[in-house]
Amino acid sequence: MTQSSGAEADATDLSAWITRPGAPETLAARMGITLVEASPQRLVGTMPVVGNKQLYGMLHGGASVVLAETLGSIGAAMHAGGGHIALGVDINATHHRPVRSGIVTGVAQALSLGRTTASYNVVITDDAGRLLCTSRITVAPNTAEVIRRARG
Repeated sequence: MTQSSGAEADATDLSAWITRPGAPETLAARMGITLVEASPQRLVGTMPVVGNKQLYGMLHGGASVVLAETLGSIGAAMHAGGGHIALGVDINATHHRPVRSGIVTGVAQALSLGRTTASYNVVITDDAGRLLCTSRITVAPNTAEVIRRARG
């Protein structure tokens, strides 16, 4: 499936949702994550290094994981459709090089979009396109439906 103009609107809407005034406090908003592109198959998001550093002045590895999980969770929720939420089940990350400034970009590509799980490969690069981190996330996209069935 290819990205449509509707998916572009979804990215804008989701970015606005993350940062809107009066929105529930989210880690994505606190870290300055912005969605550039969003569809169930592919998501692109950016995050500033400033404000997300560890003690040695480099981007915190956990910040890279937050970016990866944000992208994978939003993609899985989009895949599941309206009325469903998505919760991370498993995530791993390999950090390849440090970065001290600029904006990092995460690109999440769907590996599998199933009924009960969705998996994404996430590649995070710096402003020069150098590989910083690779991550794989597995998400349960139909959690709301499962909870509703269990209650009812």
